[in-house]
Amino acid sequence: MAGKTRLKACVSGIVLAAGRSSRIGGTKQLLEFNGNTLLGGVIAAAKSSRLDEILVVLGHDAQNIERRVDLSGVRVVMNEDYEQGQSTSVKAGLSHVSPHADAAMFLLADQPLVDGRIIDALIAGFEDSRKPIVVPVSGGRRGNPVIIGRELFAELAASARGDAGARVLFGAHAGDIRCVDLGTLCIHADVDTLEDYRRLLATAGYAPEDPSQARSNDEVKYEHTGEA
Repeated sequence: MAGKTRLKACVSGIVLAAGRSSRIGGTKQLLEFNGNTLLGGVIAAAKSSRLDEILVVLGHDAQNIERRVDLSGVRVVMNEDYEQGQSTSVKAGLSHVSPHADAAMFLLADQPLVDGRIIDALIAGFEDSRKPIVVPVSGGRRGNPVIIGRELFAELAASARGDAGARVLFGAHAGDIRCVDLGTLCIHADVDTLEDYRRLLATAGYAPEDPSQARSNDEVKYEHTGEA
C-alpha cells in the first residue's frame, strides 16, 4: 500500500529581532558567533531551509543592524512599539505575512544553533499533522521556534500582550498542538545574559577572535542593567 502523500505547506518565517537586550546592555543581535552575528546566523539558517519567505522584525538599533547584517533576500518589518514587548513584534510580523501562507514560524534572533534541518523538521511536522500549533520538544521540554497555522493568526494577534508570544494560545488549544521531538537542546539555547552568551560559545566550541573582548561588532557593553 502506497504511503500517504505529504501536502506541501507554504510557511513564512518571522524572525523576532526588535528587542533592546537590556540584561546584556547592548545590541545582542550583533554579538559575534561562528564568523557571523547571532541574528546573521539565524537568518542564514532560515535561508537554508524550506521557508517560503523570511520576514525580519527590527526595532531597537535598527539602522546599525541593517548596516551590519546581511538582509538580502528577506523582508524587513519595522516595529516602532518594540519597547512594549515581544508581542508587538509578533503582531508586526503577522501583519506582513504573505496571503498565500498556510502558517508562520516564529524564530528568535538569539538562537543561532537552530539550523535549517530543525526548521525543516518542524515544517514537515506541520505538513503531516496540519495541527495549527507545532512545537519542538527535547527532554520533555518545549522550545523554539514555533509554527502557528493561519487559522490562529487573528486570535494570536488579539491575545498576545507584553512579552508573551505564541504560548498564549497553548492553553486554549491544548488539543491542537503537534509536538515534534527533535532530541536536541538547540531549541532551548538562547541568549538573555552574558553568561548565556558564554555558555553558547562554549557549547559550540567557538570563541571570538579576542576571547577577552567577547562583544558585538558595535562595542556592546556587558554590565548588567537589571531585568528587562
